[in-house]
Amino acid sequence: MTALKGEMPSQESRPTIHIPGTTSHTIAPRAGRYSREGSLRYLKAGTGAPLVLLHTVRTQAEHFRHLIPLIADHYTVYALDLPGMGYSEIVPGASYEEPAMRAGVKRLLTELDLHDVTLVGESMGAVLALTTTADLPERVRRVVAVNAYDFRGGIARSSLLARVVVSGVLAPGVGPVIAGVEPKPALSKILQGGLGDKSALREDYVDELLQVGRRPGYPTVARAVYQALPSLIAARSHYPEIKAPVHLVYGEKDWSRPSDREANKRLLPAADFTQVPKAGHFITLERPDVLADLLNAVA
Repeated sequence: MTALKGEMPSQESRPTIHIPGTTSHTIAPRAGRYSREGSLRYLKAGTGAPLVLLHTVRTQAEHFRHLIPLIADHYTVYALDLPGMGYSEIVPGASYEEPAMRAGVKRLLTELDLHDVTLVGESMGAVLALTTTADLPERVRRVVAVNAYDFRGGIARSSLLARVVVSGVLAPGVGPVIAGVEPKPALSKILQGGLGDKSALREDYVDELLQVGRRPGYPTVARAVYQALPSLIAARSHYPEIKAPVHLVYGEKDWSRPSDREANKRLLPAADFTQVPKAGHFITLERPDVLADLLNAVA
């Protein structure tokens, strides 16, 4: 295990899932007395041109556990824990609005001096992949945006339970308390609401997410991320600035509506478009083979 000027979390909070062929690394916090940009953890695997993976709301780099082995022969893969999530540092008072999370992605690309990058994001990560591509055209070769999370309602569209939980987390006063209470059956049910194939959600992955959820300060992060949905919607204004080739991928059963998808196609008229039959919001979990075939074909 290696690190760049940073330290991995203490032994008791290390990931419970290891993806074969990956090593874990840390980018040091951004220098400055008043900096709120903490250390960033990422996984690295494979050989070839760089490919960066950006995860979804309430998940982490291990979200790509099934995809990474399928593409590591074609790319050097970097799977980032977004700021405050997974095992990246939780900084008190930090922002989790889209521009702040995008800054974390840009730190990965610039501090590792990556060029000719393929950016791949799912859900919230898809929005960040698109906006980062707009900001760093000299570094990004192409972007693959999977089920972009840039529409009103977001995860609350998945089920009644999700609507109740998210509404509670966002509520004034009791919201922080509710954000800190995360029963395993409830988290499992909410995540399964994003899957066409419910069996694609593995129990050990839920356990890993729950371990991360017990990190000090994480409920504040989770609540802030749910509160940031309007900033992800607003970020769509950057899509027309993108110069690199774009591939939009949607699950047939994604939470986005056909009108949401068409709206993004209008903003990105040159983009390729793929709809994955029977798949839901978390295509990486249930159909990693589809994404791997798409990516390896253009490596």
